[in-house]
Amino acid sequence: MQLFRFAYPDFLYLFLLLPVMVLLWVLNEARKRKALKRFGDTMLVNRLLPERSTIRPSVKFIIQILALSACIIILARPQFGSKLEEVKKQGVEVIIALDVSNSMLAEDIQPNRLTRAKQALTRLIDNLYNDKIGLIVFAGDAYTQIPITTDYISAKMFLSTINPDMVPKQGTAIGAAIDLGMRSFSPGEGKSKAMIIITDGENHEDDPVAKASEASKNGIVVHTIGIGSSEGVPVPVLVNGKKDFLKDADGNTVITKLDEEILKKTAISANGNYVKASNTNLGLDEIFNEIKKMKNQELESTMYTEYNDQFQIFAAIALFLLVIDFIIMDRKNRKLAKIKLFKFRI
Repeated sequence: MQLFRFAYPDFLYLFLLLPVMVLLWVLNEARKRKALKRFGDTMLVNRLLPERSTIRPSVKFIIQILALSACIIILARPQFGSKLEEVKKQGVEVIIALDVSNSMLAEDIQPNRLTRAKQALTRLIDNLYNDKIGLIVFAGDAYTQIPITTDYISAKMFLSTINPDMVPKQGTAIGAAIDLGMRSFSPGEGKSKAMIIITDGENHEDDPVAKASEASKNGIVVHTIGIGSSEGVPVPVLVNGKKDFLKDADGNTVITKLDEEILKKTAISANGNYVKASNTNLGLDEIFNEIKKMKNQELESTMYTEYNDQFQIFAAIALFLLVIDFIIMDRKNRKLAKIKLFKFRI
């Protein structure tokens, strides 16, 4: 349910031009000051040019930048929802369970396992239509990051903030993630439900195969994606600002390996598929193509079906700023300079 939106959000990329404009203006002002110094002493130049103002051009430029910003927002058409309705759509419910343990920072998948998974999930969300999605993060335990929703913008926003520091207990509890996923779907039978587990498979906490079998009995298909190398690599960490590798209690470097066997058994137990990720392909597309073959269900959600434009206030701000910019002159006005409003004779 999206209360506020931009009808044309691509126009917001025009804000990237503002820093360039500020830089060009600063360089131009520096060039002007350098040119004035060629004429002689600064104090003397100021006396020869009494109408010259050093503040007004800066004030006018700031006003122009603010007016341009308001115009960019107008082009993007800000809107607020005005009518809420129950909308029924055909789709499936998908819950992503993403491993955020420290081993997901290994760099055998570039730039690292976790970042690569987040990039692929972002692209997947961009291609969703009518489907509901939820996100669970897990390490030593599992936590709901995004409840089942059709708000793809919020899903991408929360996805970008995921990192290993957000979970208090390290480890890899795939079974806990499946258990939480079973409780996170919308209630009711006959619904198309699927889980996608993205992990390196180093499960140390529970029995994911048993949990997958339980999920299958509840009509949930569990797919797994193994991310990492079977040969094993160290886990990079920052120590006092310098790159080092994770070590165990005895000071030995921890090596993380992809456990494909457990992930294959987990997927088979819940009628799902297993895919091994690579640097070029994480495997989400293959699995989601299988999910699309599932029978679409009628999904109900509350959402805004009508939006009212709210650009008028920004148009008024832009107009006001442009009028102020027109009134303020680059040079001092001799006649106005003679008016001494705050000068009194004693």
